[in-house]
Amino acid sequence: MSDRVGALRNLAEGNIFHGRSPNGASMICVVTSVSNTTIYSRRITTQDDHQFDRRTGIELGEVPSRIDCVAPFAPDIYDVFVEMDRKGQVLARMFRSGAEPGLDKYKLTAAEHRALLAIDEHVAANRI
Repeated sequence: MSDRVGALRNLAEGNIFHGRSPNGASMICVVTSVSNTTIYSRRITTQDDHQFDRRTGIELGEVPSRIDCVAPFAPDIYDVFVEMDRKGQVLARMFRSGAEPGLDKYKLTAAEHRALLAIDEHVAANRI
């Protein structure tokens, strides 16, 4: 088993990983569940659901995004991403129910901004 395959197999619910879409967009995702063949995840910044092949790390579907980093983020950065995901879920529920959260609810905090700026360096140092 290659290191890449092993790293992907070790992903579990609650882990956060990074992927890259074909257009270069950064994708910070939280694992929502795993099966023998699939990693189910939610993109933190958009709350979109994504499914990746558990062996290759390539997204299933029309847009072949690719998991490129599964190394854990520093605890403080991880905690910020978890909170961003919670906030995103609340805002998405509000939006779906017809309530329109004010734009101020979407504004990044200093900690969120810092966490997002840490992504590129983390991924570059921990590519799979």
